[in-house]
Amino acid sequence: MTVAQATALVEAVIANVEAKTNVDVLVCPPFLSIPRIKELTKNSIIKVGAQNVFWIDEGAFTGQISPKMLFDLCVDFCLVGHSETRGRFGKVEVPPSTLTYFSETSETINLKIKALLYHGVTPILCVGETLEERNVGKTEPVIEAQLREALAGVDEAELYSFVVAYEPVWAIGTGKTCDSGEANRVCGFVRSMLAKMASQDVAENIRILYGGSVKPTNSDEIFAQPEIDGALVGGASLDADVFSRIVISAK
Repeated sequence: MTVAQATALVEAVIANVEAKTNVDVLVCPPFLSIPRIKELTKNSIIKVGAQNVFWIDEGAFTGQISPKMLFDLCVDFCLVGHSETRGRFGKVEVPPSTLTYFSETSETINLKIKALLYHGVTPILCVGETLEERNVGKTEPVIEAQLREALAGVDEAELYSFVVAYEPVWAIGTGKTCDSGEANRVCGFVRSMLAKMASQDVAENIRILYGGSVKPTNSDEIFAQPEIDGALVGGASLDADVFSRIVISAK
């Protein structure tokens, strides 16, 4: 969205959900819109995050946005390791020859997490498997590897405010949906892995979101699952009324 489009959307969301004070609401606009949206939401319940970050504060890295820049904008959260920045698409909309442009690795994800934590920005770590990985029974091994590699060297005390989002790549933009019971099972697996990697206390405090074709017609069922603490909303977040209905369903 342009700045004007993002502004109109967030204004409408604020009007629709402002009374829903028991729900945490976060929007992650493109970098160019962050200052305007941060100003717009300063007296609302809505927090502002970024969609990505570079891991070094300063240097000859033309076109990158550093964690120090996000801190300067008072950004609250930042997505890290989203399937699209990893180059893992459910539905490919660019020529396959250009997919190497999306070249996020476990190493860069780990570096970004550490940089964000240093600057007091909460990472939202995205994990998830492709359809091919799911079909051969690799859902758990893939997610375990993503968690272990992303959080290597991160102190347990820094994980208490952490957020992890399970986004099955095969359910993003493909028309396929993940059954709420299966989404709950995988989110439970994520929680069990965090208990092993850190502690049970950390695992119980970390918020685990589900992201994959979340919409008003399935949000009630998703939010009712015991292992799911919220949603990472994709396409449905681009419509203020639709997104607001999802927020309102988060009882």
